[in-house]
Amino acid sequence: MARKYDQAQVEQLLYQALETEQGGIKIYETAITCAVNDDLRKEWGEYLEETRTHEKVLLNVFESLGLDPGACPPGREVVGHIGSSLVQAMEMAKAAGDPAAAQLVACECVVLAETKDHQNWELIGHVADKSSGPATKILKQAHEAVEKDEDHHLYHTKGWCRELWIESLGLPAVLPPPEEVKNVETAIGASRAEQARDELLKRH
Repeated sequence: MARKYDQAQVEQLLYQALETEQGGIKIYETAITCAVNDDLRKEWGEYLEETRTHEKVLLNVFESLGLDPGACPPGREVVGHIGSSLVQAMEMAKAAGDPAAAQLVACECVVLAETKDHQNWELIGHVADKSSGPATKILKQAHEAVEKDEDHHLYHTKGWCRELWIESLGLPAVLPPPEEVKNVETAIGASRAEQARDELLKRH
């Protein structure tokens, strides 16, 4: 039986989700300037465009629910601060003058941002599936429009981060990472791709 959701907390989640997408645009814009690997730069360029689309999806949700996208409740302010800190961390790494190290920092910052982003959408999907209320249908449509992209962003960037770290340690890396080669879209797929590293290394 579907339960009535807590409206105030769902609104809090939506404000945090919007801030995460808007901060994500700045994070990707900065990360792209840190990318040394051409494939990674291209990938992040695609993610940037998708993140801009996700922002539009959420703005449509806000309009449908009569929420003010310019309002800044405390939770949103915290998310904004974290996003700005990630941009600052990448700028700091770039300024240090080691492009490979800056690329690694950018990868880690993207993973941190996408972990929050992925959870936001997972929770939005949970509200849509498990509760009843005026926003349920609107949230379901938004979740369906975005979910696949979010899985892709998180699992693929985690793969890039792992392989670039391995390369930096002087060990054989799989680049592009197994998550790219196997076009991973789920947590189970990501786990299987990581386990397939040795097999892919033999082909290189």
